[in-house]
Amino acid sequence: MSLFTSLIPSFSRSLTRPQATDRTAVETGPTQRPRYEVRETDDAYGVTVYLPGVTKDGLELTADSSEVRILGRRAWKQPEGWTALYRESADIPYQLVLEHDNAIDPDKIAAELRDGVLRVSLPKAEATKPRKIAVA
Repeated sequence: MSLFTSLIPSFSRSLTRPQATDRTAVETGPTQRPRYEVRETDDAYGVTVYLPGVTKDGLELTADSSEVRILGRRAWKQPEGWTALYRESADIPYQLVLEHDNAIDPDKIAAELRDGVLRVSLPKAEATKPRKIAVA
């Protein structure tokens, strides 16, 4: 599965149960896929992930030869004696896994989290970049 096809799955926001092979999810229990957007340039993929309530301390970003994994835990704590009349969001962690078939260079990934919005630059691997070929 290429990076492009794995980045555009169904946009389900439902709870997901961990699979037995998913080490991080097994430890955290159910997770929710966050909203995200993907852009592509000649040199990189840009991923914007919306993680309301997540701080740098609650964020884990890991990359290996086949996937990029983002796990975000919310930092908000309910004040004592406070009762919500209505609450749209749940306190379960966010998890997003993007498969890439070695299409990116994991050593050059850069990320920034500001105001609950994570911006990740996934530079393309040299082998996947288009090349100009001189014709003799």
